[in-house]
Amino acid sequence: MTALKQYQRLESAGLWQPAPEAQRQNVVVSFGDASLAISDSAGRALSHWSLAAVERVNPGERPAIYAPSAEAVELLEIEDETMIEAVERVRQVIAKSRPREGWLRRIILWGGSLALAVAAVVWLPGALTSHTVRVVPEPTRAALGGQVFKAIGRVSGAPCRTPRGDRALARLHTRLLAPEKGGLLVLRGGIRDTVALPGGLILLNRALVEDFESPDVAAGYILAEATRSGAKDPLQRLLEHAGLISTIRLLTTGALPESTLDAYAEDLVAAAPAPVPEEPLLDRFAEARLSATPYAYAVDVSGESTLPLIEADPMRGGGAEPVLEDADWIALQGICGE
Repeated sequence: MTALKQYQRLESAGLWQPAPEAQRQNVVVSFGDASLAISDSAGRALSHWSLAAVERVNPGERPAIYAPSAEAVELLEIEDETMIEAVERVRQVIAKSRPREGWLRRIILWGGSLALAVAAVVWLPGALTSHTVRVVPEPTRAALGGQVFKAIGRVSGAPCRTPRGDRALARLHTRLLAPEKGGLLVLRGGIRDTVALPGGLILLNRALVEDFESPDVAAGYILAEATRSGAKDPLQRLLEHAGLISTIRLLTTGALPESTLDAYAEDLVAAAPAPVPEEPLLDRFAEARLSATPYAYAVDVSGESTLPLIEADPMRGGGAEPVLEDADWIALQGICGE
């Protein structure tokens, strides 16, 4: 999205409809680095859309009508030409990242077939994987993450969604991870606790928001997953699982086979999560002004295996700040319904 820096502080008016039967609301639409933020006139967040997933409902017509994804029920009507141009530019960037556009293929061809042959023979698989992780653009990462999420969804079902719950998730992401890209989704099942996907999306099992009295535990798991992703990029984990040939295919076409992504999704939800390095995790708790102790006891009720987190809790002497307001936490606990 770096080509769209001219729109970084762009805002416009819009009409937002959270559900088909709901009344449309006058809102303020803010164009971010990788998202559209929708808020009311008082600045309260109402919804948060990933630009990589935004769909145009009425191509070529004015005012423009958008949805956060092809399956979503929310709608956003925009008349401001500059905002429409910004959103359409993002959609064009995403379209160009698809295999039929093949900008990565052109880069490799410019380097010559000899360079590709040398790279395939001489480079270690780890070096080629690291190079690929560095050069793959954000829209491609988001697309790969979306495909892995779709594969996980065949087991977990659709993510839990309610208008109030979505707003609470957006505020939780902002509270814990801003300005990092991505978002949060709650699943009914199919994953152990949390899973991070390429593009920044973090999936949470519903138990993390339903089985605890405060949001501190869920927040701790989110920070732990973000720390795990910082130690090893989710795209790197995907490519290590996919292998050398698939990594080269991603470099040359900008895509991976559906079968490769399906196999990775199965392995991802079945495998035990990688250990989280303690020092970076404690740094995240300190930065978020969040106590590590509730998370530590949720991981191990005895506290034996997580004693370093408890003893070095940066908020042990006080100073922790609330994760969410009570109304948002109640909305989040009910996001999956009955």
